[in-house]
Amino acid sequence: MSATVDTMDKDKESSEVINSEALLTAVDLLGRNLAAARRAIGNVIFGQDEVIEETLVTLLAGGHLLLIGVPGLGKTRLVETLGAVFGLDSRRVQFTPDLMPADILGSEVLEETDSGRRSFRFIKGPVFCQVLMADEINRASPRTQSALLQAMQEHRVSVAGEYHDLPAPFHVLATQNPLEQEGTYPLPEAQLDRFFMQVDVDYPDLSAERDILIKTTGTEEDTASQMMSAEALMDGQKLVRRVPVGEKVAEAILDLVRAGRPESTDMDNVREHVSWGPGPRASQALMLGVRARAVIEGRLAPSVDDVLALAHPILRHRMALTFAARAEGVTLGSIIDGLCERVG
Repeated sequence: MSATVDTMDKDKESSEVINSEALLTAVDLLGRNLAAARRAIGNVIFGQDEVIEETLVTLLAGGHLLLIGVPGLGKTRLVETLGAVFGLDSRRVQFTPDLMPADILGSEVLEETDSGRRSFRFIKGPVFCQVLMADEINRASPRTQSALLQAMQEHRVSVAGEYHDLPAPFHVLATQNPLEQEGTYPLPEAQLDRFFMQVDVDYPDLSAERDILIKTTGTEEDTASQMMSAEALMDGQKLVRRVPVGEKVAEAILDLVRAGRPESTDMDNVREHVSWGPGPRASQALMLGVRARAVIEGRLAPSVDDVLALAHPILRHRMALTFAARAEGVTLGSIIDGLCERVG
């Protein structure tokens, strides 16, 4: 009996070594492929290295992205480039106040055959793609926004009582203009929480703007070539979930998220200035995000530094300040900085 147990233990240890080696090899290959994809995107999108990294983290984690920035910073071009680099079918929808759910999801039309027989046929809308760019998403009515909410959460849509599955992978990259507020409908908390990250797109620095000036005003512009397939991206998304996370990193995530809730925190500034804090979906996003960031940077396991690096884009749209805090000039950035100091 003892010999049998020893043999089983040795077989288990041998299997774990093989699995670890296979995981390490797969992560290394994925990291190199993503590095090539990142370079290809950087050849077209100038001066937005952090935006590119956070976008890749979101895609690798299987999430949706909210891009906030003034017009002309390359948000639309970024989505088009992602489609080219990963071989994804991408569509763009300009959101306006008169946009209806059927304009996004599709609708049923009544058809009549030569014999006089009538039947309904579903015509798919632009949401049936792999990367949907929702341009100026906050300009659509709440009714239209709620239609997109189901697609983001369930990866399927319901039309006339019938469910229609969306292609895989499916990602929504939405944009907002922070300057214009007239004619806009603020996104509800439930929909904001569906976005994996909120990425603030800033102006490029002098060197990057010089590259934009020279390389985009000539007779030819650089275009991105395909570096990965949709199937390879989905395999990468599955692989990320197998990347081990240490207990210290998991505790840092829990401490960060729970300290941001005014009901349960021991931080005075959070209790005084935050009206509602991040929910469990923020913890899930951080857990997936740190794994994806580690893989992109060629590491097998994430660290607390990854948690701190992703705290702002993952938490900033999952928290809200009180009216008094906004009147006093308190910002969410300063609140999240305080949470990071607590963890770091």
